[in-house]
Amino acid sequence: MIDDKVLHTEKVPAGKRTYYIDLKMNQQGSRILKITESRRFESDTLRHSILIYEEDFKKIFDALERIKAEIGPMPEYRFRDERDA
Repeated sequence: MIDDKVLHTEKVPAGKRTYYIDLKMNQQGSRILKITESRRFESDTLRHSILIYEEDFKKIFDALERIKAEIGPMPEYRFRDERDA
């Protein structure tokens, strides 16, 4: 995983948590979606990651769409920097 090529990264700040969504390509040419939660806890930072392999993308994205439809409309959000400016 260390030698995987990063194709795209999104950083999602969320209070004490930060989510990183990385699209990577491994040495065999397959794409992998890596979702990492980084959380401050006392003086430490805890990180948890999940890997989703390319052959499962459609199943995962379809499930997320169904969950999103169940949640319904969501309020708009602004990054902390926009509020403080």
